[in-house]
Amino acid sequence: MKILYLTKYTRMAGSSRMRSYQYFPYLERSGMKITVKPFFDDDYLKDFYAGKKNISTVIKSYLRRFLVLFSVLKYNKVVIEKEIFPFIPAVAEWILKLFGIRYIVDYDDAIFHNYDQSSNPIIKKFLGNKIANVMRYSGIVIAGNHYLAEYAWRSGAKKIEIIPTVIDLDRYPIKANLDSEKFIVGWIGTKTTFEKHLLPCKNWVKELQSQDPNIQFNIVGIREDMDLGKNVKYIQWREKTEVSEILKMDVGIMPLQDSEWEKGKCAYKLIQYAACGIPGVASDVGMNKDVCIDNVTGQIAYEDQDWIDHILFLKNNSLQKKEMGNNARQLVEQKYCIQVTADKWCKILSK
Repeated sequence: MKILYLTKYTRMAGSSRMRSYQYFPYLERSGMKITVKPFFDDDYLKDFYAGKKNISTVIKSYLRRFLVLFSVLKYNKVVIEKEIFPFIPAVAEWILKLFGIRYIVDYDDAIFHNYDQSSNPIIKKFLGNKIANVMRYSGIVIAGNHYLAEYAWRSGAKKIEIIPTVIDLDRYPIKANLDSEKFIVGWIGTKTTFEKHLLPCKNWVKELQSQDPNIQFNIVGIREDMDLGKNVKYIQWREKTEVSEILKMDVGIMPLQDSEWEKGKCAYKLIQYAACGIPGVASDVGMNKDVCIDNVTGQIAYEDQDWIDHILFLKNNSLQKKEMGNNARQLVEQKYCIQVTADKWCKILSK
């Protein structure tokens, strides 16, 4: 069976790497032949992460994707990550439907809010229902959480499956609870998510350091000093070292702004922490509370003082921290690992 994956990015981007690329070895072992055609290439991503805009790489991306569409009839199944063409009506998806191609479309965030909540009135008017149409034209919608699944249902999707964003247990060992001088509070992400979600936490991050000088923040994915305090270490993200950096953490945090967009997030940071047996402290937004179960696998923070109190509690209560970490790992083993979800993908693609 030949499968065409139309991903949004190469494996350099976390969303495509976790939602698509990590499954390819499992699918190939089951006898499927995978062809992947990303929309954006590595050059685009390098510019994007560096805060640069390169119009020529964007134009090339649209042309490359257009040419790929002429080959779709050669494949038994087509899997689309989010949409075929960003910021263009769902004409390509409609044409696939006309040709009887019951494509599978996968979502790990609320991309529809790029359109229906756009500040640009033209985008909002002409593309507000775009993703609803993509979902309705599809054979199956794969949703990373219930919020996304509910949108698919309201859009008239014929079939909906919930598959969370997961990790590979073979890559995530359990942290050895060794005594160390510093208590490491960790965060991992991109500059974009840092600026939106962690930077607004600057006040309590600095306050926590002043209350306890033995607390250190490790910020993975940011290289330059962002003025979060003296006890902050900024660490460049690399795929090869991300797990080893997480294993240095004692607590992992995931603050989120409370908005409709964040309700579509799949709590991937928390799943990464939990896979290593590290409890999380997280905002009460979206899927966070499904992974960071309050006082079971971590603690939920509702306001600034909660973050300080919860982190100090976990620092000063090692037995409770260890128990929450063990519970978190068990949760990942049960629900949030590729060892569980790979079979589900194989069954969907084999039908």
